[in-house]
Order: sequence, then C-alpha cells, then structure tokens
Amino acid sequence: MNHSLEKPPFPPYLALLIGVIAISSSAIFVKLSSAPAPIIATYRLIFSVVLTLPFLLWNRGAIAEIGKMSKKVWLLCLLSGAFLASHFLLWFESLNYTSVASSTVLVTLQPLFAFIGGYFFFGERVRLLALSGGLLAIVGSFVIGWGDFQVGGMALFGDALALLGAVTVTGYWLVGQYVRQHMSSFSYTLVVYSATSVILVAYDLALGYPLVGYPAQDWGWFFCLALFPTLLGHSIFNWVIKWLSTTTISMGILGEPIGTAILAYFILGEIVTVPQWVGGLVIIAGIYLFIRYNQPAKGVSQGEQAPPTPKKLA
Repeated sequence: MNHSLEKPPFPPYLALLIGVIAISSSAIFVKLSSAPAPIIATYRLIFSVVLTLPFLLWNRGAIAEIGKMSKKVWLLCLLSGAFLASHFLLWFESLNYTSVASSTVLVTLQPLFAFIGGYFFFGERVRLLALSGGLLAIVGSFVIGWGDFQVGGMALFGDALALLGAVTVTGYWLVGQYVRQHMSSFSYTLVVYSATSVILVAYDLALGYPLVGYPAQDWGWFFCLALFPTLLGHSIFNWVIKWLSTTTISMGILGEPIGTAILAYFILGEIVTVPQWVGGLVIIAGIYLFIRYNQPAKGVSQGEQAPPTPKKLA
C-alpha cells in the first residue's frame, strides 16, 4: 500500500500553518544571539536531537525501525542531513556579504526549484492558476526586500550563496518527500537532525569556531531555536511532507517573512514598513491561489493532498 494514501490524523494544511508560524521565530532568536552564525546553527540542531531523544521511551518502535534501515535509506537520510546543513551554512554565510533582505529574497526562490524538482522526480503537474499564485507570492517576497536589495561586488557573492541556500533546502525537502513514504516522521527526523549536527560540528572545528565560551543567554536562544523553529517548525514539515508535496511546503514557507515581521514588531520594536504590508498581502494572496487551485494527487480526497511517489519506487 502506498503510505501517502493513508488518511492523515491531523489536517495537513493546518499543520503547515503551525509550522510556518513556528519558523517565523527563527530570525528573531538568531538576531538576539551574539554567537557566530555557524555555532547558532550547530547548537540549534544539537539541542533538537537532545530534546527528541527522550521520546524514544514512548516510541520503542522507532529504535527497531532505525535498526532495520537499509543502506539506501541511510544514504538518503545522510544526503538529507547534508542538504540541511548546507542550507544553514550557505544562508548564514551569505549574510556576511549581502543584506538580510537580499539573502532572504533569494532564499525564498525555493518554490521555483521545487516546481522543477517536483516535475522531474515525482512527475508533479501544477495548474496554471496555482503556478500563477506561486509566482505572485514570490513577487510579494521581492516587494518586501527590494528596498535593501544589493547587487554587485561582494554582495553578488553573498547573493550567490543565498541562491545556493534555496537550492539545498529544496533538495532537503525533495529527499524527505520520498523517504517519508517509507519511514516514520520521528525516525526520519531523529536520524536527519543527528547527521546534520555531526556535519555542522565538523564544519565548526575545521574553521576554528570554538564550541564553548558563549554567554548564558546565548544558550537560552539556542534552546529556543531548537524548540520552536526546528521541532515545532521543520519537524512538523517532516511529518506533513508525507501528505503535502515539496512544492506546497515551499509555498507555505513564503509566509515566514510575514510572521517574522509581526514578531519583530512586538519583540524587537521594529516598524512594519509599507512595502512589508503590501508584500505580505501579496504573499498571502499568492499562497491562497496556489493552495486553492493546486491539483490534489489521485486517490487522496480534497484537503488531504499527497506527494506523488516516483513510478519506479511505487
């Protein structure tokens, strides 16, 4: 039986919304921390693994599942972890060369890569109206960041890193879209987060970033990053990707700048500008059009869309 056709125990689109709200806090906690970006990413994932491990006591089946994983699944999980680690490193590193707005705008181009990857790897077809909604949401993202957009010099190098960050996170979701048809969300998340943590620690040691010696408040922000945008954000996406495609999740993530702007207003006292209001409304309209007119996969009732499985893997 194709697991993607099972009825989800929780509405997938509601789960997607909760995940988007959770990841909207990521930029806030990163800004509040004084640690180097690679260290923030590293402890975000390490703490996520630490917080996940106790749940093995209530999920003994996950231990058996992980123990029975085939070499192919292990390699795919390691590839997924490499994509996720690369995404964090490329995105964070891009901020050293270009503006936050430029980096964020380019990273949010991930739906374009998701459209392409979904078509070639899963045979997904996107309706014209849904595609128009996706492009409209991307335009909204550009409206938000256009005023601070930078091109040229070292900023161009930073823009290239951010664009690669969009490619790698799309790869992360595409691998997850396949593996999650054959593996539980808990086991997949634990293995991938562990692999990502190891890769990030190796990166820190290779570049000479100290792993200790940071202020006490930074450790609190590391914990918050693990709990909210990771466990309540990315982990929810890892669960919901069994029923929603990479393209749909990428579209939903375009709502992150809206949530971040709202949180920044209340927590950091930042002013919400006119372009942010306009861009936010355009993004919401685009996401609505995409979800409203996106074609559900065959065999799944409306509202329970499932990502297609490649024919050779079905």
